[in-house]
Amino acid sequence: MIKTNELVKTITRGIQEKKGSGIVIADLGNIDGAIARYFVICQGNSPSQVEAIAESVGDFAWKDSGEKPTHVVGLGTDQWVAMDYSDVMVHIFLPETRAFYDLENLWQDAKLTRSPDID
Repeated sequence: MIKTNELVKTITRGIQEKKGSGIVIADLGNIDGAIARYFVICQGNSPSQVEAIAESVGDFAWKDSGEKPTHVVGLGTDQWVAMDYSDVMVHIFLPETRAFYDLENLWQDAKLTRSPDID
């Protein structure tokens, strides 16, 4: 079983592989009642890019760690895809959907780490 922080790094690489942007890792470990240890939040610029990012995250997590999401929702609409890896929740948004839900501020007590965009 892979360590949670290694899974976060693998997921981040999967996002960067498909040029996902605005990557924020929210450490929810010290928040009572949080549904996961980490949220990995990012965005794609089109529904097809959101879907490609989700596919890449799944491929990277499986190849690097043998991890599969326990649940994936949002594929098909591709405005917000959520992938549940138990301790890690991945949220892939279109920009306007991300702005509307504003998860970073919803979990404002979390430690937020931003990863650089890859051109």
